[in-house]
Amino acid sequence: MRPDGIDAWPTGRLLSAAARLVEQSWESVLRAHDLTHAGLFVLHAVADGPASQREIARTARVTDQTMSRTIEKLERAGHVTREPDPRDERRKLVTATDSGLRTYRRLIELEREDTTLTAAVGDVTALRAQLLALVRALRT
Repeated sequence: MRPDGIDAWPTGRLLSAAARLVEQSWESVLRAHDLTHAGLFVLHAVADGPASQREIARTARVTDQTMSRTIEKLERAGHVTREPDPRDERRKLVTATDSGLRTYRRLIELEREDTTLTAAVGDVTALRAQLLALVRALRT
């Protein structure tokens, strides 16, 4: 292998390239469901019940304004609703609609069925465990 081939890339570069390639492969799947990666994150955050817009933004590590735009798109697509929190009218609670939950569950199934990733990696469970360990160790 030539020294400038991918075998010589630093690990960080490999992770970055792999993340971009996986993200790109999912974009067409998500678009077919009128979603973005950010939208899928929101559906994940509210799949088990309502969450405040600010909590979702903080978890996603984005600004409130960025999250507001993502949630507006999800509302227009019929995937979520936004209502004032009865305990604090200044807060907005985001709730997945039935349509949003169906879409979310279907995308989770599609991810599990992704034979391209499975064929490339082999043991996806082990990869997930390593990625989770890495993210947990590096996030602040």
